[in-house]
Amino acid sequence: MFSFIGLKTAEVNVGNKTAVDVSMESDITQLNEVVVVGFGTQIKQELTGNIAKVSGADIQNLPSPSVESALQGRAAGVYINQGSGKLGQGFQIRVRGASSVSASNQPLYVVDGIIVNSADLGTSNAEPLNPIADINPNDIQSIEILKDASASAIYGARASNGVVIITTKKGAVGNTKVNFGYFTGVSTPTKKSKFLNAQQYRELFTAAAENMGYDPEAEFSAESGTDDWNNNFNTNWADEAFQTGGINQYEISASGGDKKTRFFLSMNYSDQKGIIVGNEFKRASGRINLDHNISDKVSIGTNISLVRSFNQRVSDDNAFSNPIQLNALPPIHPKIDPTTGRLNRRTLYYNGLIDQQSGFNDATTYRSISNFYLNYNITPELTLRTEQGIDFLNLQEEIYLGRETEDGAPTGYGYNNQFTSINYTTNNTLNYKKEVNQHKIDALIGLSYQQGNTSAAAVEGRGFPNDNFQKLASAARITLGSSSGSEFRFISYFARANYVYNGKYLLSTSVRTDGSSRFGKDNRYGVFPAASAGWILTEEGFLKNNPTLSFLKFKASYGLTGNAEIGDFASRGLYTSGFYEEESGIVPLSLASPDLKWERTAQFDIGFDFGFLNDRITGEIDYYQKQTKDLLLDVPLSSVVGYTTITKNIGQLTNKGFELVINSQNIVGPFTWSTNLNISRNVNKITDMNGAVIIGGQRFVGQIRENQPMAVFYGPKYAGVDPDNGDALYFTETGETTNDYAAAVDQKIGDPNPDFFGGLNNKFSYKGFDLDILLQFVYGNDVYNIAGFFQSVNGDYFDNQTVDQLGYWKEPGDVTNIPQPRLYEGNGAGKSSRWVQDGSFLRVKNVSLGYNLPKSLLAKTFITNARVYVAAANLFTFTNYTGYDPEVNTTYVGRSNVTLGHDFYTPPLAKTITFGVNIGL
Repeated sequence: MFSFIGLKTAEVNVGNKTAVDVSMESDITQLNEVVVVGFGTQIKQELTGNIAKVSGADIQNLPSPSVESALQGRAAGVYINQGSGKLGQGFQIRVRGASSVSASNQPLYVVDGIIVNSADLGTSNAEPLNPIADINPNDIQSIEILKDASASAIYGARASNGVVIITTKKGAVGNTKVNFGYFTGVSTPTKKSKFLNAQQYRELFTAAAENMGYDPEAEFSAESGTDDWNNNFNTNWADEAFQTGGINQYEISASGGDKKTRFFLSMNYSDQKGIIVGNEFKRASGRINLDHNISDKVSIGTNISLVRSFNQRVSDDNAFSNPIQLNALPPIHPKIDPTTGRLNRRTLYYNGLIDQQSGFNDATTYRSISNFYLNYNITPELTLRTEQGIDFLNLQEEIYLGRETEDGAPTGYGYNNQFTSINYTTNNTLNYKKEVNQHKIDALIGLSYQQGNTSAAAVEGRGFPNDNFQKLASAARITLGSSSGSEFRFISYFARANYVYNGKYLLSTSVRTDGSSRFGKDNRYGVFPAASAGWILTEEGFLKNNPTLSFLKFKASYGLTGNAEIGDFASRGLYTSGFYEEESGIVPLSLASPDLKWERTAQFDIGFDFGFLNDRITGEIDYYQKQTKDLLLDVPLSSVVGYTTITKNIGQLTNKGFELVINSQNIVGPFTWSTNLNISRNVNKITDMNGAVIIGGQRFVGQIRENQPMAVFYGPKYAGVDPDNGDALYFTETGETTNDYAAAVDQKIGDPNPDFFGGLNNKFSYKGFDLDILLQFVYGNDVYNIAGFFQSVNGDYFDNQTVDQLGYWKEPGDVTNIPQPRLYEGNGAGKSSRWVQDGSFLRVKNVSLGYNLPKSLLAKTFITNARVYVAAANLFTFTNYTGYDPEVNTTYVGRSNVTLGHDFYTPPLAKTITFGVNIGL
């Protein structure tokens, strides 16, 4: 077997020969990789925009909770934060930085040409559900992320945050191939924090109480309502929040066809048990992709998917029923009440395990993302294509909290919400392709229309006969009922032209006009043009056939994109109903903003694509600048006017950065080794807010301020401990220190945005063995641990503390960063930089070791190929962050662009080890 990058593998019978002459053919597929762009495809060599591509093969059979998790560390310029270890939760994705303050910063998702809903639709708690978790990663052929304006402007008003194009698998001409896959595994937390045991707890709180002249036993009894101070219990409450998770996934697919008809069929079932008590996620999916040539001119096809997912959810971070908040309970409380033999209800705070035993919070989703297309080749150069697609999503949320739970007492509580979202899309394009001598033209015009409708109905009730009756039909009182509906529409006209001259001079232009029902009647339409150019220098005489530099392309682009991800009626004054007894009336709900218009982002990109040593080493380097104007901002209003906010176009922000990608074929031959490195830097700055400052909340330090990055941390700066008396110290405006918290000045104390992020992927193969190792890294971001306030207040509350708090100040001369514990005194307990930590980390994100059984062994069976493997996700994490996990983004009050990088009893990610097998027939 002879193989070399850029050439087709050749197999030659050597026999007894001592020397062999081998002729190897050029592999056009490798040299001219095809990437998916908006409404078409393009050869990568001729691409002037910036697109990151991830192959479906790279993310298959990974023990990842969703597609986004599998993408982490694989695409330059794409920062993905998982947020927490809860199954089915939404991810935070930023493509070249955040482009908005109040509007969404999530990218636009397009599946098989159809725009799909990626917004959180849940209402039962603040933790956002992840609609993208409904997509089976093993159905994906490729994922392209459109990053610069030239690549994404074809989606115009929806593209400021980047575009993620997901293409699912199709059948190919040939014999029917059947593939079966199965893997199973176990999950554990990436980290468990260490808290005080019973002896250490008494030691710390005895000191805290006696330092203030209190009796610790009496104070604890008064606060907790128990006499547990002197008992012999030593409960590790922090560990009670976790369980050994697991995953089982089954997959079967078939593909094949002839020149007339091709097909791809798949079925998948995934069953995940989370690492947090009570958390589960199950998904069953099926897919049929068909393509049929009616004639030489006409072809049709359809992609039909159906998914049912079930998410057994856990409570919000900011809820005593959140299992992670169990770590606040004193270890001297028993888990089981010795007098009743049941879960202990006589604890300092609510025992959240009761919710897991006597309640549930379930979210069941039924979804279909499907489309139908027709291609008509009018002439060999001119093709008409029409696509009709639908994204149907039905979410059913059901909660029951028993009579022993905190929120269900005393007679039980039930809640049911039915939410339906239907997005209909039609795309109609006319594509002209022509090559004449040295000229190559690819031109496209099109029309797109999207309509979205949502409806919801919710009911809650109380007064259940007992906890065996959990449906709302059994409730004695219906305490609340509501229903709602909404609708939006987009209509778009677009055109694009790509031109290549002499195989080396490249030009691309596009323009898109979008109209949206979300904006004022005089500003509903926006125009979003883009242009880019490229020059393949290695096709010039002075570089052609250079033995070292095999490829060099210069490219530059500039364009405008928009953002319309706001409320459907943000520009309009709305009314709702109100009632008193049986009399109803109309009540103003929101103020009109008739001048509301599109948020616009102008982006400039310049870069090089390169290849060395016959493309043994390839890569890209890019620099970009993004400037967003007319920010869609929810402006706070004084409560005296009767409204809380109004959406206005106020403010500007910028993102600047660079991306570097290097791919190398380090060793080729029987043993192969390849490497992919991507590293990105993005600098975000709010340049204009009309002098306004947006504050994240009472416990948060995140703010939006002019000339500062998004969600910059602002607050008093902690100066350590006075070694003479154990007082907590803070910096004043003059830079001096004070023990008076009120005299401390607010200043910049951190930045949740990373300085650098990226990934390093190494792949090895030898004979039948293959090894794939992906490292993910994030550097320079800060994390504010709100929970640390309660876990390290040195006795200000009776919450259990982390073990490092035993290093507190004890006597004059002690040098420590932990103040003297003083019960109820608040020594060092003010919101400050004390709980700001470096959130940088290096994670062994994915590891896969596999073995392909020899063909000779399978020759006499019906099996054509077989692979066994072991894989791991989040295997190791290296960080100085002392909380559970540095990849965190709490849902304390939901997620917003102001409260990035905050941790509040947020669960860590899961470390998962799996064993699997793939069999082809």
